[in-house]
Amino acid sequence: MPLIDGLTTLWDKLLGAQPDPPPLLVLLTAVVALVVVATRLPWRIARNAVTIAHEGGHALIALLTGRRLRGIRLHSDTSGLTLSAGRPTGPGMILTLLAGYVAPSLIGLAGAWLLAGNRITLLLWVAVALLLAMLVMIRNVFGVLSLLVTGGVVLAVSWYTSPQVQAVFAWTSVWFLLFGGVRPVFELQRLRSRGRMPESDADQLARLTPFPALFWVGVFLLVAVGALVAGALLLAGPILTDVGLTI
Repeated sequence: MPLIDGLTTLWDKLLGAQPDPPPLLVLLTAVVALVVVATRLPWRIARNAVTIAHEGGHALIALLTGRRLRGIRLHSDTSGLTLSAGRPTGPGMILTLLAGYVAPSLIGLAGAWLLAGNRITLLLWVAVALLLAMLVMIRNVFGVLSLLVTGGVVLAVSWYTSPQVQAVFAWTSVWFLLFGGVRPVFELQRLRSRGRMPESDADQLARLTPFPALFWVGVFLLVAVGALVAGALLLAGPILTDVGLTI
């Protein structure tokens, strides 16, 4: 039957593994992502993707811990806000606050795990699904536009481009999340030291726990760097294989 055959083909495409990328592609995409994160103007634009992941992390953990998600706002200055209702203290609130700064790095690590298995199409479609789910909770126009543009780009790449283009896009995106998860932690502490973020996630965690805000900044950094190292090892698989090493 044509319908069943079509669904089978779609399922095979979704779960099928693509060939290993050339080692040069892995290296070049890492360099491109690092340059974007380290350079002021590209980072200013691309940081919106990190903000989406950050606020998505807050929202997901809020839901998983039984809090009522009221909405998400994304702003043109790359800041964001996730509002949830529930107990103002306790594990649910602590985990919700903790999730924001670690989310981009952990999403990047999950993406690296999928790419290590060459599941490029699955990675792209999961990204589209998560963006669509998040779109339902967006409560401002800029946020809606950001999600639509980001999701549209990912969908277009996954549906219309060649496997080579998909590989470049996927590896660059995952490297970007891994590198991009580290920089906001340093930005957070710099702003805190100048007194410009008194209500940061770290400061709110300090009020809810016995640990100072600097401790939580350290936790954010530890997770981000750990995810970067683990993700880099996963993504570097083709390079290590090319030189005769294995992870």
